[in-house]
Amino acid sequence: MIELIGKVTELERTIAAQRDEIARLKGLNERPHIKPSGMEKATEPRAHKRAAGRRWRKRAKSAELTIHEERIVTAGLVPSGSRFKGYESFLVQDLVLRPHVVRIRRERWITPDGQTVMAAMPPEIIGHFGPGLRRFVLAQHHQGQVTVPRLVEQLRSLGVAISKRQVVRLLNEGQDGFLAEARNVLRAGLTSAAWITVDDTGARHKGVNGSCTQIGNDHFAWFGTTAAKSRLNFLELLRAGHADYVLNAEALSYMRQRALAGPVIDGLASPADQHFADEVAWMSHLERLGIPELKVNPDPVRIASEGALWGAIQAHGFLPDTVIVSDDAGQFMVGRHALCWVHAERLVHKLDTFTDQQRTAQRRIRGLIWWFYRDLKAYGREPSPRRRTELRARFDRIFQRRTGFVMLDRLLARLHANKAELLMVLERPEVPLHTNGSENDLRCQVTKRKISGGTRSDAGRACRDAFLGLMKTCQKLGLSFWDYLGARLGTADTRTVGYLPDLVRARCAPA
Repeated sequence: MIELIGKVTELERTIAAQRDEIARLKGLNERPHIKPSGMEKATEPRAHKRAAGRRWRKRAKSAELTIHEERIVTAGLVPSGSRFKGYESFLVQDLVLRPHVVRIRRERWITPDGQTVMAAMPPEIIGHFGPGLRRFVLAQHHQGQVTVPRLVEQLRSLGVAISKRQVVRLLNEGQDGFLAEARNVLRAGLTSAAWITVDDTGARHKGVNGSCTQIGNDHFAWFGTTAAKSRLNFLELLRAGHADYVLNAEALSYMRQRALAGPVIDGLASPADQHFADEVAWMSHLERLGIPELKVNPDPVRIASEGALWGAIQAHGFLPDTVIVSDDAGQFMVGRHALCWVHAERLVHKLDTFTDQQRTAQRRIRGLIWWFYRDLKAYGREPSPRRRTELRARFDRIFQRRTGFVMLDRLLARLHANKAELLMVLERPEVPLHTNGSENDLRCQVTKRKISGGTRSDAGRACRDAFLGLMKTCQKLGLSFWDYLGARLGTADTRTVGYLPDLVRARCAPA
């Protein structure tokens, strides 16, 4: 039932997007853009007023600045008899951007037997561009959202002799260390996080529309681009770089929950605990069992593959008791799952009304949901068994209500069917009630898509996803992305930045 509801929701979104595109091509007006309901902001607890008599002091932004140069300015001629009273400081921030060309003279020797011995290049030098320039290029492109052509113009205007192809190489080549760290950030989050939020948005790769999925929480973020939205692709992302398929107890349990035929499960279960190195080995196993030849519904190959992927995720220690919070899209319905209340309320908010009676019913239900949502947030801060029982009963009263507005009543019944996912906070108070974090993280990907149009190579796609994730992770950990790049590239006078996966694991660990 839950899977069917998720599919219906996804189809509704697809149809709405197609209608907008058809209207645009015909020169017609698009659907009216409905303003956000504001439920999340309106239900936040009000900040306490400042105590009477307590003055607010503005924090000086220059308090933590590092002084690189000091100048003394004399007063010139002063009247005789004046007393010197020291100095008054005035801080001036400046930025030095200029090319710095280094000529490296490598010793060259000829051995008695005619062999040439050449001095090795410094380890921080890769090609004809130093770590400082590589740092600038990566920061401008990924954090500053500067396109490659504009980046080339910037560098040339500063006096750097560089081509577009060379900039692309600086962005996409020699980034194995960053790619590995981004992958390990995901692994650290999946093994230690109590909850994660997920969301996706469109992405273009090699001129073809695809999907970019965000996975993260308050301490990390990770992005992965796939060809399409599907549960198979989402489970592959959750393997965090592993390529194996595993048949274990968790995999078989997943298949049973998805209504895979019993004889098929029995054939897969013997022998137990089987590991397959990659997709080729797994598909060969299914062909030996004759599963692809079965013409039944649901598709046994798809369900079995999803189960084996879930088995691999569990075998690697990922998502041990992690709650996945989503917007009710069908591809995210795996594991221990919770639903976003903001998206649920948005369905009520966007419902078309045609009579005063319908509008009155809609306003009444939205008011009840807002009130209930505020109390859920209060419960998350101070949970109690008595309050948990009261909230469960109130949920039933709200979503089993019959208003006489047929479409609204159907929507309420549909939301009531998701009671367990919407009330996950009652069992796990630390779990958020929305996916706003994922939506905020995806904005950088949306901006990148709008200004660049998409990626052209697999290396470019991998680097874009990895660096966006590393940048967002640095922000959430309170680190400077500029310092992070400098530390990894080995630029001079750079602060030490710890290994991000270790920091994520430490932040996600329970207090």
